[in-house]
Amino acid sequence: MKTIVEYKDYRQYIQDYYDEHKQTSAFTWREFAAQAGFGSPVYLKDVCSGKKSLSPVAVEKVANAMALTGYELSFFRALVSFSHAKNDTDKKTAIDLMQAIATANKVKIMGADEFAYFDSWKNPVLREVAPAMPGAKPLEMAHKCYQKISAAEVAETLLFLMKTGVLQKDSDGNYVQTDKVITAADADIVPLAIRNMHRQMASFALDALDNIPQKERQFTGLTLGISQDVYEDILKELSECRRRIAVIASESKSVERVYRLNMQMFPLTQDLTTCDEDRNGGNHE
Repeated sequence: MKTIVEYKDYRQYIQDYYDEHKQTSAFTWREFAAQAGFGSPVYLKDVCSGKKSLSPVAVEKVANAMALTGYELSFFRALVSFSHAKNDTDKKTAIDLMQAIATANKVKIMGADEFAYFDSWKNPVLREVAPAMPGAKPLEMAHKCYQKISAAEVAETLLFLMKTGVLQKDSDGNYVQTDKVITAADADIVPLAIRNMHRQMASFALDALDNIPQKERQFTGLTLGISQDVYEDILKELSECRRRIAVIASESKSVERVYRLNMQMFPLTQDLTTCDEDRNGGNHE
């Protein structure tokens, strides 16, 4: 069974705990529930299938039944909070707590570095800026960014990029990229960070619309009435376009400026083929 810090879903952790014990003994859901103090013999089975959720009291009962102590207990509590979070703010709070618990106990969360990278605009921007400015000090790099960033923040970001292997130094002490293109790994917590990145970059786009000369930026858009099939075709085309642009950028021999390309497609209306009664679950009187 994996260590608890490798999980992003407490239900899967409980399921794996049950499966492991089932393999080595006559362990049953009834026995597991009894050990945790639940009256229903299938309560924990229902939790693992998503039919039920753990209450704060139930969290402590299950953790006690699984003999969790120390940082594993704290991490399990945070894991439940992450799974039950209703919005990105609550999820971020839970992830930060999970990371703090792991760091304090010198264990590594799977996907934590990926999350941290995509959680802030500073990382991808300075990944491009640092190699393009050989010998530059953090303050010089900070002054080149349109968005406000201090020299201390630049230095901290560069340390992170070095620690995670995104950047390295050559024999002359200059920063170089270890890979031309970075994409998100298949980690459960990364999409949350990417949404945060999109929010930041969307905000910067609004700033650019007002503060960057038109000759130095490009804003275009289309309003389309289409079917679901055509929507899927357009997404494939956007994906292929994004891939081709990444290849073109990777072949650039030098970096003169760092740009952000936002590719967005979102609905402006509800489904026009569905009547109000269907959307709202029934007729209104």
